[in-house]
Amino acid sequence: MPSCSWFPPVSSYHLPDINMFSKSVVVCCLLAFSAATDVLQCPGKNTENLKENVQLSPCKKPPCKLKKGTDQHITINFTPNEDVVELKNRVVADVFGVDLPFVGVDGNSVCDKILTADGQKASCPLKAGVKYTYKDSFPVLEFYPNIEVKVHWALNSPKSEIICFETPVKIVSKK
Repeated sequence: MPSCSWFPPVSSYHLPDINMFSKSVVVCCLLAFSAATDVLQCPGKNTENLKENVQLSPCKKPPCKLKKGTDQHITINFTPNEDVVELKNRVVADVFGVDLPFVGVDGNSVCDKILTADGQKASCPLKAGVKYTYKDSFPVLEFYPNIEVKVHWALNSPKSEIICFETPVKIVSKK
């Protein structure tokens, strides 16, 4: 049988090496899969690397299924272009052309949920040009209707919108 010089003969494989390699591939795939959520730019915006900077969990692919009675987790990496004294969520669902706020999430201060790039606790004021991470979770309330909508999520300072994205979601009953 011909042999390939770039690939060792089968007899030289060690079973633990193959198992370790298989586990490494699975872990890397899971990390890559969970590292970003396929979100959309907000109209009129062009945020660089937006898809790599937003993670919704659990959300495998749009539309994200939000199960009533569960928590949704969000991570947003961002770098403000200005000093930020206060930062609040703006979270609305476009329901038949009408923006309805997500009760318990929209309008909340997020200053206590900000981390530095190295994972240390940060808080407002935030400095321009410094990379931060916003991490939070929120309940999907039982009274939300079963519906598919587009969600607009923004982090706003009193002066401007720091970062925003949109994503289709489907609110479903827990099974």
